[in-house]
Amino acid sequence: ILWSGFFILLRIDFLLLHFKTTHNTLKFKKMKFFIDTANLEQIKEAQELGILDGVTTNPSLMAKEGITGKNNILKHYVDICNIVDGDVSAEVNAMDLEGMIREGEELAELHEQIVVKLPMTKEGVKACKYFSDKGIKTNVTLIFSAGQALLAAKAGATYVSPFLGRLDDISTDGLNLIEEIRLVYDNYDFATQILAA
Repeated sequence: ILWSGFFILLRIDFLLLHFKTTHNTLKFKKMKFFIDTANLEQIKEAQELGILDGVTTNPSLMAKEGITGKNNILKHYVDICNIVDGDVSAEVNAMDLEGMIREGEELAELHEQIVVKLPMTKEGVKACKYFSDKGIKTNVTLIFSAGQALLAAKAGATYVSPFLGRLDDISTDGLNLIEEIRLVYDNYDFATQILAA
């Protein structure tokens, strides 16, 4: 993990190529790179490298770029989608179920690449299930344990975002958490992908 601002979607264990034997066949998993920014120039630069798989952003990153006001923020998400080929996580602001659903539906309607980013809260899990049942991709963020990642996967999350940096800040091994989540997902055959932050 060398580039600041990049998220690494770990479909491998310990940052090494991981393979799984299933019915005497090898299935190779791949790693994806996501950039965590709202800066269009940074996104274009990453896209031009030819390795970018997606973008994740949030209201704080939008504000950092001077993007304020609902219409400007929604337009900016579309601008990001028009630059990249992969998924673009767009975060809801609401903390209640009805608000998350309302905001998430509005975000999902913007572009087919939009992934609705939800917090790992009781209401966030309910919203994840709601969107999953409707075929809308989700990214459940603020994951700090394998148990939380399991709940998100059971609710149908497309991605989970464990916060490795914050765990490392409190002297907890963040990579160990990724290993635990990967083990749970492999053991129970969840398709949810791990987006390590």
